[in-house]
Amino acid sequence: MSEMPVVTVEDRQGVRWVTINRPDKLNALNRQVLAALGEAMAAAVEAREVRVVVITGAGAKAFVAGADISEFQGLSTAQAQELARRGQRLYDAIERCPKPVIAAINGFALGGGCELAMACHLRVASSTARFGQPEVKLGLIPGYGGTQRLPRLVGRGRALQLLLTGGMIDAATALAWGLVNRVVEPAQLAETVQTLAAEIMAVSPGAVRRCLEAVAVGLDSPMDKAQDMEAALFGLCFGSPDAREGTEAFLAKRPPQFQPE
Repeated sequence: MSEMPVVTVEDRQGVRWVTINRPDKLNALNRQVLAALGEAMAAAVEAREVRVVVITGAGAKAFVAGADISEFQGLSTAQAQELARRGQRLYDAIERCPKPVIAAINGFALGGGCELAMACHLRVASSTARFGQPEVKLGLIPGYGGTQRLPRLVGRGRALQLLLTGGMIDAATALAWGLVNRVVEPAQLAETVQTLAAEIMAVSPGAVRRCLEAVAVGLDSPMDKAQDMEAALFGLCFGSPDAREGTEAFLAKRPPQFQPE
């Protein structure tokens, strides 16, 4: 019997669903999963028919319940640093993806799983989801960007509460803190995410891509430099077919017909 793939891919009307497929291990991240996820993301970027990417976990219990701790044993300092850099490179690539990436968080999002969700552009959570960075309970700290993305999303104090205690918060708290965009019942998660993706696909793909670029670069830049970049991207939009179609459709009081890039 052939071994089941650790990451599966399914296209649904322009949306590529990428599913981490280790439900018996609560979708824990090992080297094989990280490599397969990287390949899936690269393929989604190249696929012209894919407009939005969704990342989720198999089964009803977990999005990703963390890293596969069995791979931590015996690592030297240098090996551990390289493991962190490998995860950071992958998550940075997700965050910088030119197509919107939505995390459909169907259960536990802990450690590397919480970090993965934070690397996505938007996060929709099941009401059963739980979030946390429990690395301190293992004598470690997050290594895939958790100490950096978490305070950027929820603020320094709330981030340190999770980082220093290793505790968990529920989906309602995650929503109140701004860690997720929306919380729905488990049975509604896939439909809600697909509908959100459809809303994104109804607008200009070029403008979406430039919004992602402006936010990704601008958040780490001084305001004057960030606004210079925004103005440059704003100007570039005016030379695009989407801008011509969008403005003509608005003036003609008809729906715009944007074309894939």
